[in-house]
Amino acid sequence: PKFYQSSYLRRYDNLKKYNLPHPEAVFDVDFYRQNPEPFMLLAREIWPGEHSPTLTHCFIRLLEEKNSLLRCYTQNIDGLEAIVGVSPDKVMECHGNYRTASCIECETAYDGNLCKNHILDGKNTKPPICRMCGGYVKPDIVFFGEGLPGRFGQVLRSDLRIEPDLLIVIGTSLMVTPVSNIPNYVDCPRVLLNREFVDGFTNKFTDVFEPGDCDESIRKLSRLAGWEQDLDKIFASSRLDKCTDHVHLF
Repeated sequence: PKFYQSSYLRRYDNLKKYNLPHPEAVFDVDFYRQNPEPFMLLAREIWPGEHSPTLTHCFIRLLEEKNSLLRCYTQNIDGLEAIVGVSPDKVMECHGNYRTASCIECETAYDGNLCKNHILDGKNTKPPICRMCGGYVKPDIVFFGEGLPGRFGQVLRSDLRIEPDLLIVIGTSLMVTPVSNIPNYVDCPRVLLNREFVDGFTNKFTDVFEPGDCDESIRKLSRLAGWEQDLDKIFASSRLDKCTDHVHLF
């Protein structure tokens, strides 16, 4: 998983006292099994719920409202697709989410809210304990050493049988497998909205690369489709202070 990068890297300084063998160890399931405290500390700082969806997330919901969304595959673990109101069956959170939790040993489900409250309570240095086997519980985000959710393969096979009309790839390096392989599986026009070109993407005459900021590109695309006002309405209603009545926030 690539989710340990970007803003999370800035927080590793707080974990130096734990003598991590390498920064990524905080998201390693074997390390968590032996020493969960570093993740507990980091999770209190990065737990989702403080940020509103971007214009790009709002566009995903708009696609669903226009009956044009087959599936949204995301490698992010911030759950912003859920916050903006995209239907759960339309989203494949490939690297998991913080809303649910389970045991790392027997995989028994654990109440997500109880897991959240336990971890965010600064008094706890150990994670919740599974009532079935006594193993450690963690949020259902994919750690190193774990496979992707079983649903990933199921929905991907189903979606490929349907033969989508268009694939839109937004804001990615396309370096993390197996999700990065999805563009190679489809036989349809593909659009890449990204700050930089991704090697190997535009190898078909039907491919389109739109460089620049993702939100700006999404607004441009929505304007061309005649959807800009609809997009702005979703964006205005998806601010955290506006959407908490109908969306469960972690």
